[in-house]
Amino acid sequence: MNKLFYRLAITVLSIWYLCIQAMAGSFTAGKGTFLLNGEPTIIKAAELHYPRIPRPYWDQRIKMCKALGMNAVCLYVFWNSHESTPDQFDFSGQNDLREFVKLCHDNGMLVILRPGPYVCAEWEMGGLPWWLLKKKDIRLRESDQYFLERVDKFQKAVAEQVADMTIANNGPIIMIQVENEYGSYGIDKEYVGTIRDMLRKNFGPEVTLFQCDWSSNFLNNGLDDMIWTINFGTGANIDQQFAPLKKVRPNSPLMCSEFWSGWFDKWGANHETRPAADMIAGIDEMLS
Repeated sequence: MNKLFYRLAITVLSIWYLCIQAMAGSFTAGKGTFLLNGEPTIIKAAELHYPRIPRPYWDQRIKMCKALGMNAVCLYVFWNSHESTPDQFDFSGQNDLREFVKLCHDNGMLVILRPGPYVCAEWEMGGLPWWLLKKKDIRLRESDQYFLERVDKFQKAVAEQVADMTIANNGPIIMIQVENEYGSYGIDKEYVGTIRDMLRKNFGPEVTLFQCDWSSNFLNNGLDDMIWTINFGTGANIDQQFAPLKKVRPNSPLMCSEFWSGWFDKWGANHETRPAADMIAGIDEMLS
């Protein structure tokens, strides 16, 4: 009787495990389209930065984006916000990355995670912690041993918060970005490859990785095993922006991973604005 019970228990557990595996989602690049769980899909992502939004408003902001017709939230992870002091990581309160991702999931929104290490985003040092500069002769965003050791610790800490929330684990995170517009900084495929390998190590081999850059420089650091996306802003000639990517990867899905509606002001220069009608026209053209 006991043997029969154990056999039944093992059978039930095996069936349960197979069901869980079958439920696991996927997000990949297909021929000319992204595939969400094997089905063609268009990603319409709103950019939301949780440290910039008072926590009580997180859920409301996500709901507003969904009401606008978005189906995903794109977010940076600001290293210097989470590790303002070396080896003291803060993912609480306003820095609660996991809770923010969970709120996206609860609202039926997919998530594109952008953990840098450099993120730009008109944020202090582009997200790099100030204390890195205490190391004499450090080379930021390069294959500097100390810099890479610190990046790896940070990426591991981020993964400990949300690695189990990727779509492969039935979570909302569909893609993770490697670095950020690195072609605007330098040419170093070895460095970009190291950041890629860190993310794969910490988030698992199933995660879909991508890198973004401008159409004029994306080939300088483009790695063959990642999705490539192009960044441009309001008023750009969209066919022209995507033309270089279509030439080298004719079957690639086309994605503008940053369609900026404005630009930052520079001291002594004019206030930068863009017409709303131009932005709407650009979005409409891409969706069409």
